[in-house]
Amino acid sequence: MKIRTRIAPSPTGDPHVGTAYIALFNKVFAQSQGGEFILRIEDTDQARSTPESEQAILDSLKWLGLNWAEGPDVGGEYGPYRQSDRKDIYKKYTQQLVDEGHAFPCFCTSERLDALREEQREAGTDIGYDGHCMHLDASEVEDKIAAGESHVIRMKVPEEGVCVVDDLLRGKVEIDWKQIDMQVLMKSDGLPTYHLASVVDDHLMEISHIMRGEEWISSTPKQIALYQYFNWQPPVYVHLPLLRNADKSKLSKRKNPTSITYYRELGILPEALVNFLGMMGWTQPDGAEIFTVDDMAATFDVSRISLGGPVFDQEKLNWLNGKYLRELHTPEQLLQKLVDWKFNAEFATQLMPLAQTRAETLGDIAPLLSFFFAGNPAITESSFDGFKLEGDELKRVLQLILWKLEAQRHWEKDNIFTDVKTIAEHCELKFKDVNAPLFVAITGSTASVSVMDAMAILGPDMTRGRIRHALTVLGGLGKKKLKSLDKEFRQIANPLD
Repeated sequence: MKIRTRIAPSPTGDPHVGTAYIALFNKVFAQSQGGEFILRIEDTDQARSTPESEQAILDSLKWLGLNWAEGPDVGGEYGPYRQSDRKDIYKKYTQQLVDEGHAFPCFCTSERLDALREEQREAGTDIGYDGHCMHLDASEVEDKIAAGESHVIRMKVPEEGVCVVDDLLRGKVEIDWKQIDMQVLMKSDGLPTYHLASVVDDHLMEISHIMRGEEWISSTPKQIALYQYFNWQPPVYVHLPLLRNADKSKLSKRKNPTSITYYRELGILPEALVNFLGMMGWTQPDGAEIFTVDDMAATFDVSRISLGGPVFDQEKLNWLNGKYLRELHTPEQLLQKLVDWKFNAEFATQLMPLAQTRAETLGDIAPLLSFFFAGNPAITESSFDGFKLEGDELKRVLQLILWKLEAQRHWEKDNIFTDVKTIAEHCELKFKDVNAPLFVAITGSTASVSVMDAMAILGPDMTRGRIRHALTVLGGLGKKKLKSLDKEFRQIANPLD
């Protein structure tokens, strides 16, 4: 059997270190077995998927050296490698499931489903679809479809027994079928959900092993059921331990920067970040801490992966990066790394117009622009003294701005300005009163170049990271306050709800 593994990210946000972690283990396993590693873009969430996000994912993984044999950018005999280009394929297999009685059209409205979930919560029963449309007469179904009534396609699942998931790392995992919902396979917009698309694609692309995060274990029965319905051989599953924060919670951007781009802009070397991710639940047989992808592949054995939740420790990453800088580079090589990073004409050219309007001597330029070449600004709580906004109100505004910017998919100066202005107007504040503390959060100073220009150049990952850092410096917001603010933000994002 030819070993084929894949990484299948969704282009709906910043390129995540968790994606790189999963990609690394898939690539290393395939390489260790003389197989192939491919990349597929799962962009069926059309409301959130963007070309910018897809490109950022491709660029970030290439920067890390995690290249693929087949993908949307390089082609291959199993393409297309972008799910939005494979709609007709999914429709064919969805219809097959309906015709064979394994799936059915569901016409339930969102209002009915919301009411059903609320009833189930109040009754303390399992949350899930009740099979209402599964029992409709064939003639009634035909009439509804002919009338153009909106519907989805749901899969049927066994009502009794257990599903046994054979995991190469964990052994046999048993999951009661009663815990498995009747999954939507095809949405009303004609695009598939993850479960159908991934099963069809993995089969047609001859993926032999699926290595992914352990959060997918509970939903694996849905995919196994589809393999059975199609009479296909399922792949070998390997569910890797999730990356964790220091408190053992799932790695999240609220507690840790999670974007690959953030670490790139911070000045982390790609080889150090890959090395660090390789240490997540894995150790070289000889205990070596410094190793390459090729080194890892030469000794890789799935059974050596530890199931303990690996902690994404930024201090350990910085230490490892420091070893690379000090021990594995000559001064000339280090200089070239700086040039490749930000000390180059392409990047500096963006900054010159900002400094030119404020500098009187060449010596003024470096202090004005130094924050572009730094990580988080050296700010304290007192850095925000003297502003109209203070205390909880200051943290509220910064948090709302952060969430607004996290939702921004087209990172341009005008869009950033509009987002900040929207929050200022919502909070009934003057723009300058909101802009002043934001200025400090981003630049670390009360006097520098335009903060809107600065955020546009710094990019979304570094900008958001600095606002999160400012909130941490200011003491953060408790869970109760965040929950309340989340409701408030939903009203800003969806004013008609």
